[in-house]
Amino acid sequence: MIGTSLALAFSLSMDSFAAALGRGACSRRPGLPEAVRVGAAFGVAQCAMPLIGWGIGIAFASLVEAVDHWIAFGLLLAVGGAMLRNAIMDGEEADEDCGPVRSARGEWLALMTTAVATSIDAAAVGAGLALVDVDMVTTAALIGAVTFAVAFGGVLIGRAAGTKLGRWAEMAGGLVLIGLGAKILLEHTIG
Repeated sequence: MIGTSLALAFSLSMDSFAAALGRGACSRRPGLPEAVRVGAAFGVAQCAMPLIGWGIGIAFASLVEAVDHWIAFGLLLAVGGAMLRNAIMDGEEADEDCGPVRSARGEWLALMTTAVATSIDAAAVGAGLALVDVDMVTTAALIGAVTFAVAFGGVLIGRAAGTKLGRWAEMAGGLVLIGLGAKILLEHTIG
């Protein structure tokens, strides 16, 4: 089960990685303090959102028990498909503009908004995981830790790699989420 949770953690962290690459590419000198700040913001958001989704999913689990595997599959398919679509669309509309220079307060607000926006899919995944047998606290902590590490690294390599690598990472994350959804569906329908 730890392997599945780890695959899920890496998949969910890919849009955070893409955003961190972009932040690193747009920073004048992306150093360790910036990498820690970005990693922490993304890690905390990615840890909290699946727990929120899981709580909502638990509240409604008894109503959907007969079709829970289809719901989990549908949610993971939708999130993975959206990640694939976004990666493809971003690749077609690549823009190297980093936007306007922001104040420190505006920069913090932009970071938190990006962290929450990239973790919305984790809430949907958490709702789907409420329908299967999983240790959600451990899974959420793993998601947060992996996201911290991935975003931290993304900032540091973003300046050299730019935003192009993020597109491929998001595509890979989408494919893994679709694969996890298919695995859940097959385990519950075939055996």
